Amino acid sequence: MELCRATTFSWTHTVSTSLYIPQPSSMCETKRFKVWCGSDQPQKMTVSVTGATGFVGRRLVQRLHADNHRVHVLTRSRSKAELIFPVKDFPGIVIAEEPGWKDCIQGSNGVVNLAGMPISTRWSSEIKKEIKQSRIRVTSKVVDLINDAPDAVRPTVLVSATAVGYYGSSETKVFDEKSPSGNDYLAEVCREWESTALRVDKDVRLALIRIGVVLGKDGGALAKMIPLFMLFAGGPLGSGKQWFSWIHLDDIVNLIYEALSNPSYKGVINGTAPNPVRLGEMCEHLGKAMGRPSWLPVPDIALKAVLGEGFGRAASTSC
Repeated sequence: MELCRATTFSWTHTVSTSLYIPQPSSMCETKRFKVWCGSDQPQKMTVSVTGATGFVGRRLVQRLHADNHRVHVLTRSRSKAELIFPVKDFPGIVIAEEPGWKDCIQGSNGVVNLAGMPISTRWSSEIKKEIKQSRIRVTSKVVDLINDAPDAVRPTVLVSATAVGYYGSSETKVFDEKSPSGNDYLAEVCREWESTALRVDKDVRLALIRIGVVLGKDGGALAKMIPLFMLFAGGPLGSGKQWFSWIHLDDIVNLIYEALSNPSYKGVINGTAPNPVRLGEMCEHLGKAMGRPSWLPVPDIALKAVLGEGFGRAASTSC
């Protein structure tokens, strides 16, 4: 194996067969990552995944399984996981509830940590507490299990999710991986989430992926936005001036997949398309793709009621 080329990830997947968000080159440079390549077939991995039943986790497990990697689904609900990953479609996948996580993690080549209560929901003091604690609790457990594993069976890489909410929100600033953290609630969540992951043993390669709003036809943000347009109630959400730092579902899965096997992927990586768009522009393109008008503004109060306060906060970062 040798380092033989640098590949540019320009993240230009379409959200549907007709929705395309143009990427103006004036905002920032395209991110570049080195990719290992060679003549041999890729080495098969054993990968443990938390949050595997979520929007991103499901697609990641499908991709790993399709490429004949061994997958351990770490879950709190075996019955839910078995419905999503039936044996007839996913032979060989191991589904483990928390008492079995230790055996799964020990002997895995890598661990992907995606667990956490969805942010794009209606917030209350209890919900906000659970948003934070669900992430810290699972990340802490995963890190402890990795650190306690004997050297011979310890995973060599941890790919742990975080979010672009780390940077706070701004209608004018552009953030990169070196930008300081913000001072709002989501920034606090991300700081504590990342600091928990950073406790992993120094000999374990850690990739922290700050994920933007994930777009795909079968769930995520679009699952909440599309019904508004179907009812002819879609349009600029709130002021429409909020930044929308997005990434296609397949692209974030490709990024995580590459981070598992590519030793150059370590530290913080922004998991977003190279150029964000304004939320109003996003809604305009979505309306055109669906053949629905997008001129009627959706008031902030309706935005929070339908999409949840977390959606607007998560979307309003430019990076």
